[in-house]
Amino acid sequence: MRFADLHLHTSFSDGTFTPSELIQEAAGAGLSAISVVDHDNIDAISPAIEAGAGNNIEVVPGIEISAEFEGIEIHILGYFIDHNDGRLRDKLEELRKVRLERVYKISDKLKSIGIDLDPQKVFEIAEDGTVGRLHIARALVKQGAVSSTAEAFQKYVGDNCPAYVCGFRFSPFEAIKLIKQSKGIPVLAHPYVYRKDELIPQFVDLGLMGLEIYYPEHTQSMINFYLEMAKKYSLLITGGSDCHGRAKPEAKIGMVKLPYEYVEKLKEARNRING
Repeated sequence: MRFADLHLHTSFSDGTFTPSELIQEAAGAGLSAISVVDHDNIDAISPAIEAGAGNNIEVVPGIEISAEFEGIEIHILGYFIDHNDGRLRDKLEELRKVRLERVYKISDKLKSIGIDLDPQKVFEIAEDGTVGRLHIARALVKQGAVSSTAEAFQKYVGDNCPAYVCGFRFSPFEAIKLIKQSKGIPVLAHPYVYRKDELIPQFVDLGLMGLEIYYPEHTQSMINFYLEMAKKYSLLITGGSDCHGRAKPEAKIGMVKLPYEYVEKLKEARNRING
């Protein structure tokens, strides 16, 4: 059988693997296909496709777009997007600026509770990648404020924690629309995170086409629940490890191995909606 891991990040967002390193890791994990879904960034797609071609690994062009709904951060995955689409690139540049502002806002909140974190230290870790909370968590570890990135999220920058900031000013509907304009398939990432399953039918009405069901933190009961929901609303099924390389060592590439038939169903859906 052929297998895919459709949720991988590179150093172009908050992962640590370069696109070529990611391909090598995918080959070592016995994968036939992967998707690079960097946060609000598509710059890793072309080099990953090039590296994949030399290693017989198919790379599905993808993205993970950050949106906000009623104060909750929602992530929408886009598969088989046209990563050369100008409108997509323009919007992602706007989101990149929002993410930069967010680092300063989180740093201010940390300072208000007694932790003085220089935003420049965060940017140094992110380098040219899209900056995010995982970079802030890594900076806190480096500074000695916490012992692990997990602790940083649990105490400070996780959802509803003292230094948490959302502020993306971009709705799930806009994210879904942008992905569809880019000829892609919009999928709700790790639905368990939001604890708001009642939102899924609303997102379906807005154009959502799939659910990420196979995910490391989804229990079997969660998987069964979301499989039923996918059946009820005729949604596509995806899955992946959410690998971030050394920045999130517990999420190893290939720990979720999605049968390749689900990639084929994504392709069929893309062809159907794009004629």
